[in-house]
Amino acid sequence: MRVISVNVGRPQPNPWKGIGATGIDKRPVEGRVAVTAPGPKGTGAVGLAGDRVYDVAHHGGTDQAVYAYPREDLDHWEAELGRPLADGSFGENLTTTGLDVNGALIGERWRIGPDLVLEVSCPRIPCGTFQGWLGEQGWIKRFTEAVRPGAYLRVVTPGSVGAGDPVEVVHRPDHDVTVALVFRATTLETDLLPRLLVADALPEEDMARIRRRLT
Repeated sequence: MRVISVNVGRPQPNPWKGIGATGIDKRPVEGRVAVTAPGPKGTGAVGLAGDRVYDVAHHGGTDQAVYAYPREDLDHWEAELGRPLADGSFGENLTTTGLDVNGALIGERWRIGPDLVLEVSCPRIPCGTFQGWLGEQGWIKRFTEAVRPGAYLRVVTPGSVGAGDPVEVVHRPDHDVTVALVFRATTLETDLLPRLLVADALPEEDMARIRRRLT
């Protein structure tokens, strides 16, 4: 289990939303990148030095500090779409291999390299910017039905990350709520929502939304 690419965004125009720019254009960088806790959502700050988001109402902040996506799923989509997808194509900060990102438990912790510790917080939910960036008609529906969302992570112990760093799972909470289960429950299978209540590491705003939907 390791990181094969560390990707940082380059600002691009965002004609798909009512905001001026997007940071979805993530590209591999060389060397080590510092990773710190960015603080609350709303500032555009994220975990990796040199990166940021522009849709500050929906992205960034403590619970979406880092986005990880597995190379194995990018390979799946390459075959499905019939075109190459470079590391970072889905806007992920960390492209991984050998790691079951979608099967990770909410609250699971990963040690990456010598000092960085990240905690799995929630799945990525596709949006209009993602669809427009890929240029695929009906992409939101297709991505949702595939249940391969990738995971957002929060920073527990700041450090640095570089391509080739090993990933070690150092903590797994005592429940069965995975990234994929949260994604299914909040998109396609709302009857699964009650199962999410035991995952206390879910972002507070997500948990509040789940409780409202259940009542």
